[in-house]
Amino acid sequence: MMDTLRSEISSFLRLVRLEQSTPPTVLEAVPSDGFTRKLVSYPTPGGDLVEAFLFEPHSPVAPAAVVMLHQHNSEWSLGKSEIAGLAGDPLQAFGPILARAGIFVLAPDAIGFESRCAAPGQGTALAPQINRQQGTANGWLQYYNHAMHRLVRGELLITKVLADVAAAVTVIQRFSGSGRVGVAGHSYGGTIALFASALDARVGFACASGAACSLRHKLAHGTGLDMALVIPGFAKRFDLDDLIRCTAPRKLFVVSSEDDPYAADAADLVANAEPAFRAHGVPENLRHLRSGRGHTLDSERFSAIAEWLTHEATTSD
Repeated sequence: MMDTLRSEISSFLRLVRLEQSTPPTVLEAVPSDGFTRKLVSYPTPGGDLVEAFLFEPHSPVAPAAVVMLHQHNSEWSLGKSEIAGLAGDPLQAFGPILARAGIFVLAPDAIGFESRCAAPGQGTALAPQINRQQGTANGWLQYYNHAMHRLVRGELLITKVLADVAAAVTVIQRFSGSGRVGVAGHSYGGTIALFASALDARVGFACASGAACSLRHKLAHGTGLDMALVIPGFAKRFDLDDLIRCTAPRKLFVVSSEDDPYAADAADLVANAEPAFRAHGVPENLRHLRSGRGHTLDSERFSAIAEWLTHEATTSD
């Protein structure tokens, strides 16, 4: 039944699996404590190049690798660099801590962010080239155009975003030699991790933080929607608990907090999806941590996410 639901959602979003034939290019390698951080680029099915940081452990021990998706926070000049701990919130710097635990990690820039925000030739096919120094308003405009121009053409931003994540899974498999891959993120990254884990069976485990809020709750309470979630007609047929169901029997860690509108009914979503995991005989594979207050990650949730990802990546499935 979950295979049917996954197929229906994939068809609704018009997802197409395209094999990546061009190998990634390593642009730079910077040694660090316990790992080497490599700047890599690779093509996506849309034809544009994605830049990402690859965290390559000096002593790899994990039979699985992790694709770490950055948050949104309307900070268009940040993406992979925040996961690397080079800028932004240090409680988003999952790359180094996982790499030091022996795990290969890939942190790509999402469309509209960092290297795909304003640089000429990067992320500008459907949006004006914008000087990054012009600030948040223009970064928002570019991201808006990425969504709206696609809608006019009968396409969806979420389809492009998920194709990019699928490409990232292929890339990290190539670098790490691991067939099993986890996907994780907070906020926007957590939302995309939910979609990716539901619809890409190569994802063996996933963590979604600050992202488990149903569309029905958001629409009822006036909560803002990221433009990737502007999917005409989706809410009439599906919701986020359907995505969680589609993850079964694979492992999913949902992290939420009080007073976070973007994870307001996380407990209800998990409860609704639990029967799907129970039907597979693995109710323990769906875990929910509700801790702290507010949307921004605190040290307790950061540590819990890092520990869970480390355990799942370093434990044979």
